[in-house]
Amino acid sequence: MNAMSPQTIYQHALDHHGFQADDAQLRAVQALECCHRALHRPGDSGQPVSGVYLWGPVGRGKTWLMDQFYRSLQVPARRQHFHHFMRWVHRRLFQLTGTADPLRALARELSDEVRVLCFDELFVSDIGDAILVGGLLRLMFEEGVVLVATSNQAPEQLYADGFNRERLVPAIVAINQYMQVVGVDGGQDHRLHPGVQHQRYWQSELDRPSALLAVFRRLTAGEPSSSEPVVLGQRSISVVQQAAAVIWCRFAELCEQPISALDFIALCDRYSVIVLSEVPALSGQQKPGTIARGTEDGIERVAAGDRELPALAAHDDSVRRFIALVDECYDRRVPLYLEAQVPLEALYTEGYLAFPFRRTLSRLREMQLQRFSAV
Repeated sequence: MNAMSPQTIYQHALDHHGFQADDAQLRAVQALECCHRALHRPGDSGQPVSGVYLWGPVGRGKTWLMDQFYRSLQVPARRQHFHHFMRWVHRRLFQLTGTADPLRALARELSDEVRVLCFDELFVSDIGDAILVGGLLRLMFEEGVVLVATSNQAPEQLYADGFNRERLVPAIVAINQYMQVVGVDGGQDHRLHPGVQHQRYWQSELDRPSALLAVFRRLTAGEPSSSEPVVLGQRSISVVQQAAAVIWCRFAELCEQPISALDFIALCDRYSVIVLSEVPALSGQQKPGTIARGTEDGIERVAAGDRELPALAAHDDSVRRFIALVDECYDRRVPLYLEAQVPLEALYTEGYLAFPFRRTLSRLREMQLQRFSAV
């Protein structure tokens, strides 16, 4: 862990690493500094400490600020992407089957293990997670866990159009009660700051061999490779080629099949570089919304009634998976090499998923810089 405080780390980055002063970031640093001091005050025995909720558009430095805060802590802490945390929650709840008040038991387990929990990309997209998060966050706060989180959305915007959104409202109330909410929008995407280019995105050319063939050969440097399928969870995935640390797949195999974010976690556990070819233009005309009736969530019975489902385009299910793949690669610093039918800026220009895809586009842009990874 870094012995310096968030304020000192930020000033050092301004003075020695070419960071540009940003008033929005400074407000976030001040909130993190207050939290840091409260956590390290002499004789701290679990007194209430306000957490920090950093939200704003992509590329404003929220994750970097949170990561520096996490590294500066001298108290037990855990840093996780929100997808990883929810995977752990679902697994532990299954193991706690039969336990009275399992969410309370889970919150107590967390409080026994950590003083601080750092979430990156807090984002709720389905009713199952909304129900769990709605109850768990308040219990965590009551058990003394301090939460520091980043998100692209203000608390009031979380799961804004989601079905049975009232199930998440307790979490939103708790966030505003137990955390300092700080908007981080300095007006510029810091991921676009100049840097040495390192191409990881190609546009395919008709009747020309894939540029990724030479990329794969360079990345594997003569290592043995094969085209044997790999198994993710219970699903066999066809590959173009794979080696010990590099896998090359087609878009259809990874994003047009029912693969989950948990499978992408497993993929990044196994491979340090992912190559993805035959990515289509992902935009498309939205279909009219449909009506769903009699739906029940998978956690407990809920009378749903009729509701209008979102107007999705043809590729939107695969776009959701693509977003999850890019998020996982970015968070794990796993380089993602892509070949697509259209330029990067034209990959997904409109549709129901336009808001979350802004983060994806920003992250793909940063992947075109050498500083993202040495690979």
